[in-house]
Amino acid sequence: MASMDIFNSSAFSMTSLTGAIDKVDYVPQLLGQLGIFEPMPVRTRTVWVDRRDGALTLIPTSPTGAPPEELVKDDRDAVALKATRLAKGFTLYAEEVQGIRAFGSETEFMQVQAEYLRRMADVRTDMELTHEYHRLGALQGVLLDADGSTVIYDYFDEFGVAEAAAINFELDVDTTDVHKAIKDLVRSMIRASRGAFTPGTTIHAICGDDFYDALVSHPNVEKFYLNQQAARELQAAQGQVWESFRLGGVTFHNYRGTDDNSTVAIDTDEAKFFPVGARGVFKKAMAPAEFGPYVNTMGQDVYAMNIPDRDRQAWTRGEQYSYPLYLCQRPEVLRKATRT
Repeated sequence: MASMDIFNSSAFSMTSLTGAIDKVDYVPQLLGQLGIFEPMPVRTRTVWVDRRDGALTLIPTSPTGAPPEELVKDDRDAVALKATRLAKGFTLYAEEVQGIRAFGSETEFMQVQAEYLRRMADVRTDMELTHEYHRLGALQGVLLDADGSTVIYDYFDEFGVAEAAAINFELDVDTTDVHKAIKDLVRSMIRASRGAFTPGTTIHAICGDDFYDALVSHPNVEKFYLNQQAARELQAAQGQVWESFRLGGVTFHNYRGTDDNSTVAIDTDEAKFFPVGARGVFKKAMAPAEFGPYVNTMGQDVYAMNIPDRDRQAWTRGEQYSYPLYLCQRPEVLRKATRT
């Protein structure tokens, strides 16, 4: 029979577990795959965002011999933000371990380790889901806690900018010039960025189901959509869902959230527009864990640790911690559109 002594093995050390955990099963991950957030490992929980208002100004003409126009020093300030703390764990009791018998070629150690890591993987899945939830919040300019209502950071307030009003695409009207609406929206984003957009910057939109369906079926859009779909290889006969479509320089994604379409999701009638590859717009700060081996080191994505019951050996706990801050430093470039 296996015993709790197994957990004294180096395989269950903090370093080994941190390296071993990996995500399993499907969780919404489009925003992570797009590479929107520039990773920024830090040594402390507090992150300072240094801002500079470098507006362009015209130089007036002046007569010969007159003093030149004086350059006005940029207004500069700093905003202090604190990384979030995400933590979750489980308890594996001695009676569960002792009930594991060797089977086939597996040793008792291997079976106990497999069960322990299975539970660790479940926690890792929840952790990754929470990261996607925080990414989604930062893309909208408001970082919310898991209850969906508690505001961790409203980046519009933090950086003193007004949120742009939602744009009505009027997709229920057949004569709406959708292309013009997209161009106007893109222009407003570029102008609001004040130089943050580069030649390599692209604009993406994550759309709710009804917004996306109304967009691709609109009379002024449908032929462009069908042409792109026809060019795709191995197109399923019944069509694809949660796909992407490029129009007017914007890549529209039918965002697949959680299966309940509410925990991590976009409002079905809305679309959120954001840049990818713009300078200094999105960052992901990663703070270090609060435990001895990691204090004052550069932060990692997720930490895992094992905590055995040393007094009675009745249980052992697996825990995971993460200290991210998904940050939108330029919320003025974000845009939102409604279907009607």
